[in-house]
Amino acid sequence: MDAPDAVIVGSGPNGLAAAVALAREGWQVAVREGADEIGGGTRTLSLTLPGFLHDHCSGVHPLAAASPFFRTLPLAEHGLRFIEPPAACAHPFDDGTAALLLRSTRETGDTLGQDGHAWRALFDPLAAEFDALAREALGAVLHLPRRPLLLARFGLSALWSARALAEGRFRGPRARALFAGIAAHALRPLEASPTSAFALVLGAAGHAVGWPFPAGGAARIASALASLLAAAGGQVATSSAVTSLAELPAARAVLLDLTPRQVLAVAGGRFPWAYRRALSRFRYGSGAFKVDYALAAPIPWRARECARAGTVHLGGTLDEIAGAARAVASGEMPERPFVLLAQHTLFDPSRAPPGRHTAWAYCHVPHRYSGDAAAALEAQIERFAPGFRDVVLARAGRGPADLERDSPNLVGGDVGAGEASLRQTVFRPAMRANPWSTPLDGLFLCSASTPPGGGVHGMCGYLAARAALRASERGRRWAPPSSGAARG
Repeated sequence: MDAPDAVIVGSGPNGLAAAVALAREGWQVAVREGADEIGGGTRTLSLTLPGFLHDHCSGVHPLAAASPFFRTLPLAEHGLRFIEPPAACAHPFDDGTAALLLRSTRETGDTLGQDGHAWRALFDPLAAEFDALAREALGAVLHLPRRPLLLARFGLSALWSARALAEGRFRGPRARALFAGIAAHALRPLEASPTSAFALVLGAAGHAVGWPFPAGGAARIASALASLLAAAGGQVATSSAVTSLAELPAARAVLLDLTPRQVLAVAGGRFPWAYRRALSRFRYGSGAFKVDYALAAPIPWRARECARAGTVHLGGTLDEIAGAARAVASGEMPERPFVLLAQHTLFDPSRAPPGRHTAWAYCHVPHRYSGDAAAALEAQIERFAPGFRDVVLARAGRGPADLERDSPNLVGGDVGAGEASLRQTVFRPAMRANPWSTPLDGLFLCSASTPPGGGVHGMCGYLAARAALRASERGRRWAPPSSGAARG
């Protein structure tokens, strides 16, 4: 494409979402991807044995199913089909039972003992209006709400720490543990705000849309978006890394699906000092240590209810999960890490040879952790599934450095593209009225380091595209540095 209207750097779900949003407005869009395949964190690879397919990073996608932007797109017509397991999530305990996150809040409550009513009281209002909640929670953090009462109801609980909300709302250990495990997706100490917001949004999503995943692997999300883009006339070039803004042509807009560290590498010299300083002070979060398994049989869970769930949280009690999160935040590797596990092939047999299975698992580790957490992770699986090691045919472990090498946006193993502190939730990646804009005319950021943050929902890209469209209407365009254009 000789003269594109927009150039997108990076083909993760946000970069592709931005490209599709602009192409649907009639723009000619060119995407440049440094890797030899598209997708960023939404790739599916053969990591263990032939015939076994494993998701590179993201493996379960409630926010993709809930995304206000994705839901406007005909993704099914372009090959994306979601599979929803009977249970969104299982949380096993040492007594051989498990709590379940189910579509029905009442049935979920039945697995929580004395706290069934309290669970329904917390989640029924959010699940009933989840479409509106998703539009509010997955939009710009600072905005005029369309549903102020709903957002106020959510916000009154969301600003609490997960631990405080769990202990304030629930009396028994089962509901507290289930809530804590969902909140642990924030990769933050559970005593910190706004960890409860993660539990409320993901928990309500479980009741409203489930925790589904794409048939055939996470790569189907990227391929469906790329197919939509191609149908609108857009183009994607792989093995086409961008190392400097000078490499990019003049255009109406350039959007970078990059985190602040990579943005500074390609553009830092062009930014004013204050913006460079803000990006350089951006904080990345805890890391992940991931192990993919090829299995001879399904995981032999002690709690049989776990076989109903696509996702299983392995962490025990609220105290255990909170203790592991505190250790990770202080730079220590916990003896019993919190483990997130997905068992795709129970519901999607296309990912393994007949009769075989996969397991996708990762635990939280300190940022840039250089040790081997595979044994600790596997011990947590064995704790709740005795005999698990006997069904393992092959395993492939990858630490933070490996994850970052495969996908540079995963800095230090941070799968959330930035620490989810309260400050960085509100002001992400820098304190600006328009967080997707930069001080350079026509240059925008669209990665998960911008609002609304991590997760495969494409909203960072969509909102950045909307910002680019508004700027173009005001006559602001991207001019490459060689043109001598002044800073915006």
